[in-house]
Amino acid sequence: MSQAEELLTPNTSKRYELNESQLPAHCPMPGSSLWNSHPQVYLAIKENGGMAKCPYCGAEYSLKK
Repeated sequence: MSQAEELLTPNTSKRYELNESQLPAHCPMPGSSLWNSHPQVYLAIKENGGMAKCPYCGAEYSLKK
């Protein structure tokens, strides 16, 4: 399997739950192909009470407690 085939299709999920080790949070998620997605945007999840929403695709991110 080539590296391109291993990449995830971006924006397929609308809810993501992240660990502290996955911060800083950004959309699309690591491992997603970027060519068919929106520009990568960093999300201020810790500064917003553990929740954030992507301004491009509307995906919701929450920080696991």
